[in-house]
Amino acid sequence: MEKIKAGFITVFGALFSWLGILAIPVFMLVGMNFIDYFTGLAAAKYRDEKVTSYKSIRGIYKKVFMWVLIIIGWGMDILINYTVKYIGLDIKVPFIVATLVAVWLICNEVISTLENLIDIGVNIPPFLMPLAKLIKGKVEDKAKIE
Repeated sequence: MEKIKAGFITVFGALFSWLGILAIPVFMLVGMNFIDYFTGLAAAKYRDEKVTSYKSIRGIYKKVFMWVLIIIGWGMDILINYTVKYIGLDIKVPFIVATLVAVWLICNEVISTLENLIDIGVNIPPFLMPLAKLIKGKVEDKAKIE
């Protein structure tokens, strides 16, 4: 049991070290992907739609391609670091673009999960949905390039 525990600690320690600033959003997004998917399945019973394997697979594809967006953001971060190094600056820029993409996606997942919970009939605190939309909007505003 101790070897398994040590293995988990080693793997997660290495992931946190490698991901840096991106670690928390990545792990949060994994959790939110699962929560949103399963609350979506539960909410389908309360909607005028039928759960089918096609819709389920489509939902899984959407989740997978969310991760493609983070990989694209990560690639942009790599390009930024390469460019900064190429022009002679000795600074390392953390995963800023990938982190912004991940936080934006987490907000989308939170909003979707809250909508699922509302459809199921769960009372949610009145400030939760506006707060998720506010954070999403702030991320969009801060990342706006003109």
